[in-house]
Amino acid sequence: MSQLVAPHGGKGLVCALLHGSELVAEQEKAAGLKKVQVSARAKGDLIMMGIGGFSPLDGFMNKADWKGVCENFQMADGTFWPVPITLDITKEDADAIEMGEEIALEADGVIMATMKVSEKFEMTEADKKWECEKVFMGEGEESVDGNFWKIAPEDHPGVIMVMNQKDINIAGPVKVLSQGSYPDEYPGVYLTPAETRAMFEERGWSKVAALQLRNPMHRSHEFLAKIAIEVCDGVLIHSLIGNLKAGDIPAETRVKAIEILIDNYFVKDNVINGGYPLDMRYAGPREGLLHATFRQNYGITD
Repeated sequence: MSQLVAPHGGKGLVCALLHGSELVAEQEKAAGLKKVQVSARAKGDLIMMGIGGFSPLDGFMNKADWKGVCENFQMADGTFWPVPITLDITKEDADAIEMGEEIALEADGVIMATMKVSEKFEMTEADKKWECEKVFMGEGEESVDGNFWKIAPEDHPGVIMVMNQKDINIAGPVKVLSQGSYPDEYPGVYLTPAETRAMFEERGWSKVAALQLRNPMHRSHEFLAKIAIEVCDGVLIHSLIGNLKAGDIPAETRVKAIEILIDNYFVKDNVINGGYPLDMRYAGPREGLLHATFRQNYGITD
């Protein structure tokens, strides 16, 4: 029996990624389905649902889940989740889709997944602003003048992302057909939850820390990782290799910097260099909770 922490949600690793003959059959079917273009953020979310990183999610959230997550950090069934995982599309696309219809989700010219649409719900400007106030500001942040924003909303990359979403969200389970270019671009660094769990078990680790990075690793990060090694069996240096905001350091540069540090400043047996395929949401404490939640699926305890 595994000594690692169980995946989040009590259902084991919920992986929507298809393989083998199932994948081939679904790809053939997807070619004939109505195609909907999705954002880079949704592409990363799909890959995480595919590899089990977002367990127990098996698709995009409906309105009850969206509202519960924004308001109470809980989906409709009571499962803890800190940040909405929703799929926005144009009203024109939404009007052309029937309830219960299967569609193909496409990004960068690649069909990433198929989806059975179980719900469509409008996101008004007021809905988007409400989501931003809940997700990006937290509770009790109102200033004397009644302004919830810690910084001007037009300058906040996460707020911009939400306010620029299309007008309709669609919900439903997905079947994921691709992991994008990550396995080829980052071999040995792009790791699925099943792979990290197998690596931890092979090394005899049960208490594992993760160090979240979206910037090059510097001496303070190194110090934190070495402290973690003192109190845990090992550390996964877990870098975001999805999209960042303009001006952030590219993932390939950050990955190389981490490799140099591991080679020269760590005991290699205690550290793993890993990457995950999400886009940053810049959601402050809520994003920290999201990282803690999905890293439980990777086998992380600390």
